[in-house]
Amino acid sequence: QRANLSTVSEFVLVGLSDAPEVRFLLFVLFLIIYLATMAGNITILVAITTDTHLHNPMYFFLGNLSLLDILCPTTTVPKMLVALLLEKKVISFTGCMLQLFFLIDVVGTEIFLLAVMAYDRYVAICHPLQYMKIVSMKVCSHLAIGTWVTGFFNSLLHTSLIFTLFFCDSNEVDQYYCDIPPMLALSCLPTYSRELVILTVAGVLGSSAFVVTLISYIYILFAILCMKSSESRHKAFSTCGSHLMVVCLFYGTTICTYVRPSSTYSPNQDRIVSMLYGTFTPLLNPIICTLRNKEVK
Repeated sequence: QRANLSTVSEFVLVGLSDAPEVRFLLFVLFLIIYLATMAGNITILVAITTDTHLHNPMYFFLGNLSLLDILCPTTTVPKMLVALLLEKKVISFTGCMLQLFFLIDVVGTEIFLLAVMAYDRYVAICHPLQYMKIVSMKVCSHLAIGTWVTGFFNSLLHTSLIFTLFFCDSNEVDQYYCDIPPMLALSCLPTYSRELVILTVAGVLGSSAFVVTLISYIYILFAILCMKSSESRHKAFSTCGSHLMVVCLFYGTTICTYVRPSSTYSPNQDRIVSMLYGTFTPLLNPIICTLRNKEVK
């Protein structure tokens, strides 16, 4: 049966709209969002790397987050802009594979990084006197490297499972970039076993990161409630509030996209959700993390 299947060599990305006037408006909108995202995150990276006052664990992790927020939209948005402006919707098999690999790599790394950042905030609030000893720059470097390496191997596994499928007949990816759910939907062979592996791996790794984040914030909440000074409580809440907003926004959208069976795949719904974590979240993160931050200002 496999020998008789004619596999595809390229894919067609289904754009956001085929109407010329709508496509131009969407092109302008997403170009502005992309440029604003780049400007915001690059500015944060420059500030953190050049100002010695920001050379501490919290800003080290924020720098990593800004780098991820540069890479995430860069993986998908430029191709989408080309499709909207020039109607070049075709992407090669290799190009599609690389796009999916880098996207899953960045998304996975960010999930683990947010867990590490939650632990950092836990140590800062619950053990302030031992903070620099527990979370030294050496420890920070190891934690950051660990998140990037874990994200890389997680993405390698997911990408290998998807691109060893057989694709035939239709080559239209019902999304504006190559992603796991629409690629599974294109397969002309059963995908149950691969879906099970993907859901298991994503569930174990995602749940582990979520548990670390959740436990960290439970301890932080108890520590804040035990503070006698209202000023100290306000400062602690403002320190953790921005990170908690980023966590809720990112976890909510990625779980809706990846932690579910392909039978529930809805192209229109997925386009909206993917825009939230792939386009708008990288734009909002610099604003959320630094808007009320006097040091960064």
